[in-house]
Amino acid sequence: MRLLRSTALAACLALVAPALWAEPASRIASIGGSVTEIVYALGQQDRLVARDTTSNFPPEAEALPDVGYIRALSPEGLMSVDPDLILTEEGAGPPEAVEMLRAAAIPMIEVPGGHSAEAVRAKILAVGTALEVPEAAQALADSVDAQLAAAAEAAHGTPAKKVLFILSMQGGRILAAGRDTSAEGIITLAGAENALTAFSGYKPVTDEAIAAAAPDVILMMSRGGAADAGHGTADQALSHPALAITPAGQSGAVVRMEGMLLLGFGPRVGEAVTELSAALQSAGHDS
Repeated sequence: MRLLRSTALAACLALVAPALWAEPASRIASIGGSVTEIVYALGQQDRLVARDTTSNFPPEAEALPDVGYIRALSPEGLMSVDPDLILTEEGAGPPEAVEMLRAAAIPMIEVPGGHSAEAVRAKILAVGTALEVPEAAQALADSVDAQLAAAAEAAHGTPAKKVLFILSMQGGRILAAGRDTSAEGIITLAGAENALTAFSGYKPVTDEAIAAAAPDVILMMSRGGAADAGHGTADQALSHPALAITPAGQSGAVVRMEGMLLLGFGPRVGEAVTELSAALQSAGHDS
C-alpha cells in the first residue's frame, strides 16, 4: 500500500512539476474562449502566442495565430508557434491531437469547466495559478462574485420566467438546450427557469415538446451577419408554427445576446447575467 501511495504521489508530481519548477511560461497557447478572456483580464496577454477559434474576445485576441477549433485542434499548428505552455479549457481534442502534443513534451494545463458561479471562480483561480499570478486572479474572482451578487439582488422578487434556449434552426428544425448545459446555467443565474428539462445537452425537439414547454421567452445567440442564418433570427423564431403558439411567440418575447458573452462563463459572466436578467424581464413588453 505504501508503495502504491508513493507511486501515485510521484505520478502527480510529474504532472505538476513543469508548472511548479520551470521558469514562468512566456509563450502560451490559449485554447477556449473563456480561458483567453481570463488571460486578458489578468493582464497577461503579452505572453500569448496563439489562440483557438472560439477565442474571439477581446477583439485584439483575433490578431493571434488561430490553431483551430478547441475540439478539432491542429497539433502541427500548435507546435509551429513553439509554445512553452498550452492552457486549455476542458474538452480539448480530438484525443489523438492531445496525445501528439503530450508526446511532444509540451506542458499542458487543463482548466476545469462548469456552468455555475462556483465554476467560474474555480476557472479564474486555476488560470491565475497556471500563470503564477494568484493575487490578481483572487481579485478578479472576487470582482466577478460581487457582480453576480449584485445581479441576483437586482432580480430578487421578480417572477421566474420559463426560457427556451435555441442553439440553431437549420431548415426550421429546432436544436434546443436541456439540462446540464451552459445555456441552462446562465438562465438559472439570471433568475429564470430552463423550459426543457426532460433531457440533457443540446438536442432536436419536436413541435409537441415545444408546445408542452410553453416558454415565456425565447433566447438565442446573436453572431452577426451571415452567421445568424443557421442559428436563427427573431423573425424566424416568431414565424415558426410551434413557437408562434407559445406564450413567448404570442407576446413576441425573443432575447438575443452575443454567443461568447452569453455562454462563455468567463470573467464577463456577471455582465452577461445582468444583461440577460434585465432583457428577460422586459421581453415582450414592447410588442
